[in-house]
Amino acid sequence: MSRTSPHAERKTLTRRRVIDAAVELLDAAGEDGLTFRALAAKLETGHGAIQWHVASKGELLVAATELVVARALGRMDSAGSPQDAIRAVALGVFDVIEAHPWVGAQMARPPWHATSLEVFELIGRQVQALGVPTDAQFTATSALLVHIIGAGSQQARNARSPEAALGRQEFLDQLAARWAELDSEQYRFTRAAAGRLRDHDDRVEFLAGVDLILAGLTLRPEHEER
Repeated sequence: MSRTSPHAERKTLTRRRVIDAAVELLDAAGEDGLTFRALAAKLETGHGAIQWHVASKGELLVAATELVVARALGRMDSAGSPQDAIRAVALGVFDVIEAHPWVGAQMARPPWHATSLEVFELIGRQVQALGVPTDAQFTATSALLVHIIGAGSQQARNARSPEAALGRQEFLDQLAARWAELDSEQYRFTRAAAGRLRDHDDRVEFLAGVDLILAGLTLRPEHEER
């Protein structure tokens, strides 16, 4: 029985292999590190072989984003209330941005590509299921999406900042100590929040923000109830 040589296996490319390698490069070196030269070296092939499957860096970024977000959304539990479904989508996207920091920038970049539209659609259907008035559904869905992408991107940046080398708790302790020393008149609220900063859990705070938006969506102003 003949065997395919390791060299021949390296030459056999698929679109999925190219995208998987692009994800690895993006995770390791960010968007600037994703070049066709680096990708060709990683896959031990030539530019032409890669471009047979993916024509441009922009297409690679879109495909890589679609892949990692689809994996996260594919693990969602579809059972439960509309609120539960929105929380599941929110946490799925939050976690994938934390794991792959470049995803947040891609999802926020205009014009929205299929991944952002898919998330927008998933959230929007649940907003409709909550009975939010038609003229408020776009605003509600947009507010949720902005919170999800923004908070996820901020968390990813914080986790990879130079200060993060201290360790999360030490960094928060030092930051909270600085807040506590701020001018008591100019920063009255910030000083009072220093203790909360020191002890907070990022995912819990993120979900609390989602819940605040959801709570507002289920309220009806008095003039609408009459």
